[in-house]
Amino acid sequence: MAEAPRNRLKAQIEEAAAVMERWLDGRRPEVGLILGSGLGPLAERIEEPAFLPFADVPHMQESTATSHVGRFVSGRLGGKPVLAMQGRLHGYEGNSAQQVAFPVWLMHELGVGTLVTTNAAGAINESYQVGDFCLMTDHINFTGRNPVVGTDPDGIAFRFFSMLDAYDPRLRAIANEVAAERGIPVQNGVYLGLLGPSFETPAEIRAFRAWGADTVAMSVCEEVIAARHVGMAVCGISLVSNMACGVEGASPNDVEVLEVAARREGDFCALVSGLVERL
Repeated sequence: MAEAPRNRLKAQIEEAAAVMERWLDGRRPEVGLILGSGLGPLAERIEEPAFLPFADVPHMQESTATSHVGRFVSGRLGGKPVLAMQGRLHGYEGNSAQQVAFPVWLMHELGVGTLVTTNAAGAINESYQVGDFCLMTDHINFTGRNPVVGTDPDGIAFRFFSMLDAYDPRLRAIANEVAAERGIPVQNGVYLGLLGPSFETPAEIRAFRAWGADTVAMSVCEEVIAARHVGMAVCGISLVSNMACGVEGASPNDVEVLEVAARREGDFCALVSGLVERL
């Protein structure tokens, strides 16, 4: 009887995990962090850090986005063992949906059960202010892509799964508590993810508002789909770095994203650290 063909994606994840397990040297991360545009400095708050460039991990793509360092950081944050991505992968860099999702599946293989994914986003909701943080209550995946498409992901976990409460209500409640205690302004709203890299048109923003979206950016959705595919609990946090195109006359650019992130670094680190500490 012919031997069944090996699952390519599962084999790649296992090969990458073997390299990372040697690097982790017995450390077992519980919480995964994905640090988006301008938000990488949180990795510098991780205690007892160890660093591993994406390029040194088999089958990992390299990050080319501005401000994305492109490495894993292992250590402790808020007293918990964490594994952070200092920078992420995007579809607009030329990565497939599965390549974007790969590090999330890899984190799960290494024992991570909770994922905190962060990004900079534009505000569609006109009541939001630049510098606010928005805790994601749900998302609209408008990338046109899904990392679970194909036969290989079905060999990791069953391909049909619920996206109800994709952003864990318990984690969001903890984050809201931390924000209230520390005087950090937060919103709670629906995130819309696009492929990019061009910013949205004013007409698109008007349409997205009618759909119920509060923020918009070019990441997150594929990561969260992958996390829910394997049963990880997810908390999503956006920094409102700009008003979306056409809102109050806004015309977004990459420079303002980094400027706002630098200004809000202290509160961002306090919010994420406080959340992780209570998990």
